[in-house]
Amino acid sequence: MLHFTRAALARGLEKLLHTHDTPKRTAAAFAVGVFLGFSPVLGLHTVLAVIIAFAFNLNRVAVLIGVYVNLPWFIGPYYTLATLFGAAILRTPPSPGILAEFRRLLDRWSLDDLHRLIDLLRPLFWAYSLGSTLLAAVAAALAYRAALAFVLARRRRHPGAGPVL
Repeated sequence: MLHFTRAALARGLEKLLHTHDTPKRTAAAFAVGVFLGFSPVLGLHTVLAVIIAFAFNLNRVAVLIGVYVNLPWFIGPYYTLATLFGAAILRTPPSPGILAEFRRLLDRWSLDDLHRLIDLLRPLFWAYSLGSTLLAAVAAALAYRAALAFVLARRRRHPGAGPVL
């Protein structure tokens, strides 16, 4: 028969979540999550975050919190701006009327329109990839600085409080 004590459960949870890290590693874990959350791999953020957190033995909680900074109501505007940013860098402006056509396809959505939607968005693939990668890197750098300041300030105020994130 297995007996779980509170201490054994705490040790197991600590090992799983890896929350006892230095402030710099905790901030880096959060920044990795933010990078993934704003990266172009839309839909794979959580899976990649968990894989990377385990592969590099990062604070799993900090990585996942970072991923979820990109909330659902930010996704549309963020990826639109990121794509326009990438298009400006690549000098490939979106075709005229693309937003109206996109809206029209979504309004009467059917699987028959999937190929048309893919054809409509295909010219923006590299702009989307570049723009969202560059902006994700900027967001991650800012997140690192903010998280490090937060963790250091909290540890100064509460020296024996244990881990943050």
